[in-house]
Amino acid sequence: MSDENAASGETPEVETPAPAVDPIEALRAENAELKDRVLRSHAEMENLRKRTERDVNDTRSYAIAGFARDMLSATDALSRALMVLPAEARESGDATTKSLIDGIELAEREMQRLLAKHGVKPIEAEGQKFDPHKHQAMFEVPDPSKPEGTVVQVVQAGFAIGERVLRPAMVGVAKGGPSHAPADEAIDKSA
Repeated sequence: MSDENAASGETPEVETPAPAVDPIEALRAENAELKDRVLRSHAEMENLRKRTERDVNDTRSYAIAGFARDMLSATDALSRALMVLPAEARESGDATTKSLIDGIELAEREMQRLLAKHGVKPIEAEGQKFDPHKHQAMFEVPDPSKPEGTVVQVVQAGFAIGERVLRPAMVGVAKGGPSHAPADEAIDKSA
């Protein structure tokens, strides 16, 4: 039969003995694998704990963001009501008109105080360099006396809660003045 296998091109099957596995080495390898899995699981749980803690802190900090954004509309309405009142009405008005004006001013101040108490703060805009993350440019003002890109007028105040912008400040930006950053001047001089 072996001649037949050789003639047909087949090689006879030779059984090789299985290598002897040392039970101690097998247990050590299994132990190392299990130790690695436990360490990875522990690291994963620690990362999950930290991420959950960060999410809880963010939720606490920013949970009122939607409510605060809505309250800003009411605060703006009070501010506009005060702006449209002529100065004569404030000074020469009767007692009822003066009381109404005082009440509107008090309500606006109280709303601003409560927003600040919960971390809602106005965004500084006027005189600052335009930042598209905090400001929304509404128009450009030709003003050669101000550096280009400087906020020269605030149309509507912006507000932030923590590091997040609730509402960007709507601003007018200077155009036509000297460049804002000294780095820009250094680049111009080298050219």
